[in-house]
Amino acid sequence: MSSQLDRVVLIGVAGDSGCGKSTFLKRLTDLFGEDFVTVICLDDYHSLDRKQRKETGITALDPRANNFDLMYEQIKALKNGQSINKPIYNHETGMIDPPEVVVPNHIVVVEGLHPLYDERVRSLLDFSVYLDISDEVKIAWKIQRDMAERGHRYEDVIAAINARRPDFTAYIEPQRGFADVVIQVLPTQLIPDDKEGKVLRVRLLQRDGVAGFEPAYLFDEGSTIYWTPCGRKLTCSWPGIKMFYGPDSYYEKEVSVLEVDGQFDNLEEVIYIEGHLSNISTKYYGELTHLLLQHKEYPGSNNGTGLFQVLVGLKMRATYERLIAEQPQLAAKV
Repeated sequence: MSSQLDRVVLIGVAGDSGCGKSTFLKRLTDLFGEDFVTVICLDDYHSLDRKQRKETGITALDPRANNFDLMYEQIKALKNGQSINKPIYNHETGMIDPPEVVVPNHIVVVEGLHPLYDERVRSLLDFSVYLDISDEVKIAWKIQRDMAERGHRYEDVIAAINARRPDFTAYIEPQRGFADVVIQVLPTQLIPDDKEGKVLRVRLLQRDGVAGFEPAYLFDEGSTIYWTPCGRKLTCSWPGIKMFYGPDSYYEKEVSVLEVDGQFDNLEEVIYIEGHLSNISTKYYGELTHLLLQHKEYPGSNNGTGLFQVLVGLKMRATYERLIAEQPQLAAKV
């Protein structure tokens, strides 16, 4: 292994399909640079192809359809700086293709349905995030994507969601309890009985007590804050914006919560909100806003989804830099 890669930093990104993982991964690649990051989709560790899953009635969400032993061995090898022959699951054919060589990189992101499911894989991760989309928002998004882009019928989209739900509840959802950070996307509370799902309430749940991780906060660390930032410095059309910060417990663990309900009319004004946030791991004043502005076209850029995805990316960069800085000290001790 080259001296450049004395430390491979492993990041886990978990969540259901259609929950915004691909946009988040784009934001991470923008932040670190394409040559710096290797993304591994854990679908490649399906042990049953599409035909076998259909014959057995076992879904891709079921652990029995996935090879966790191989996943663990290969991710461990990458972390140790060794190349792997990773299998490929072909989404178009539904078949398992011949493997490809993957060499270790500075940052390796393992993303998919199960990065936090297996205790052995989980123990290898240096930082983990779960993207948690509520049923109401998930249905609105999936209808939009599958009907508009893929020509599916409404009834079929709903049937597909309902068919996945038991396995999702059993095997995917519980992984939220292991993540360092959870981004929750919920229906807005600013519009009574909102059915469109265009305005969102987004919560960032940051686990307290994670080594080297300092949760971001609003105004005053440890306080409970309700803030309406609309006014002279932030343009807000109906239904406005509300923010919240405070302590909570989640899966019996203490968390610090940041919340944004509503959407931004003018992304350049997000710097006003950024100025009131602390522990956001930026390198300069306005970096978070700058990163959001770089790709206004990404889904969620005008609400808390984009804001918190960028913020979590900055936290991942801080984790990477901390671990790399610690590396020479570890080597000296050895």
